[in-house]
Amino acid sequence: MKKNNLKYDVIVIGSGAAGIMSAITLAKLSKKVLLLEKLPKIGTKLKATGGGKCNLTNTLQPQEFMNSFGKNGRFMRDALEEFDSQTLREFFSKIGVLTHSPDGFRVFPITHDANTIIKALEIEMQRLNITIICNEKVEKLNHKNSKIVGITTKSSTYLCQNIIIATGGLGYPTLGAEGDGYKLANSVGHKITKLSPAMMPLKTKESWVSRCTANTIPKVELRIDLPKMKKLKAKGDLIFTKDGIRGPVVLDFAREITPLLDKYDEIPILANLTKGKNEEQIRLYLKEVAVKNPQYSVALCVQTLLPDAIIYELCSLCDINPSEQFSKLSGFKRDKLIKILTNTPLTVIGHDGFKKAMITRGGVSLKEINPKTMQSKLISGLYFCGEVVDLDGPCGGYNLQWSFSSGFLAGNLKNH
Repeated sequence: MKKNNLKYDVIVIGSGAAGIMSAITLAKLSKKVLLLEKLPKIGTKLKATGGGKCNLTNTLQPQEFMNSFGKNGRFMRDALEEFDSQTLREFFSKIGVLTHSPDGFRVFPITHDANTIIKALEIEMQRLNITIICNEKVEKLNHKNSKIVGITTKSSTYLCQNIIIATGGLGYPTLGAEGDGYKLANSVGHKITKLSPAMMPLKTKESWVSRCTANTIPKVELRIDLPKMKKLKAKGDLIFTKDGIRGPVVLDFAREITPLLDKYDEIPILANLTKGKNEEQIRLYLKEVAVKNPQYSVALCVQTLLPDAIIYELCSLCDINPSEQFSKLSGFKRDKLIKILTNTPLTVIGHDGFKKAMITRGGVSLKEINPKTMQSKLISGLYFCGEVVDLDGPCGGYNLQWSFSSGFLAGNLKNH
């Protein structure tokens, strides 16, 4: 039976980090809040964040934090001024969750368990008398004269003057991501920028990577080997897989590569596997090793730089016998080896789409959102926060911090 005309001050759609933070912020301002979630439970994707360990934020200063999001990062300035990483940690401390930063950069709850975060947020929402309804999918935004007047779901009609869309992106459809927020925003005239899967493993054309899956290569630098894109790069640990590459550096770099695959069938990239050392530095290093150990083979000379399996594959690409004495290598082969160590060519040919993507690149156009309030410039009383907007960052707590910060700003109606 359809229920009609249930009235709230604000309705928040989506119970991820952004939606929950909006609801809590609003309730503290004595607003009557309804939080709607289409899944049976709240915080499903939040529970999966960081492999379940919940990397909440990081210790970067706001300017450096914004720079990590690229040209759109400056849009976050007001949200971070209102609610930065230190404010987030203080918020969780007040609701009983202590945090720490074991590596001095990433910040986790001390339990390293996302359930700790979700439980504390549930208790806080209960304390603030926030109404939460699960299994309730929003089908339509109701507006009149460019002002929000309510929403319609399959079972009910709700009246309100303010709606916050915090539905996330398209990543991990098994956790409920279907792009609902994009459809709702688009239905009232908002532009949605190109959507691409991000933060995910990549598939490569090269088959030799499948023989190097046992090792993690630290501090690898990846670059795109295309004109006008050579400045795009990322650094971090790399892992070879049976059909490509993964690891933190790949998760970060995927956001640059996946949109290009719509334009190009193949994306050539270069991997520096020598912790960022350039050709001249590697040349001097190998020469020094060979002088001290003239009997050393190529494999033994390179062994301090890379695992054996990778050495053998790179030697094969250079047509070099890894057992050959390094000091007897021709100058041509030596140059070739040094070149491939510092610029290993790989060719990205695909990915597994949104089903393996942790986040979405693209979203509701920032040009149509007021960065000081997160309110729509088209429809009065309509707000956006979190991943649904056209902002995405690398691994390391960036995207969760943005969700919490933008959720706080959208819910802080005293600013509006």
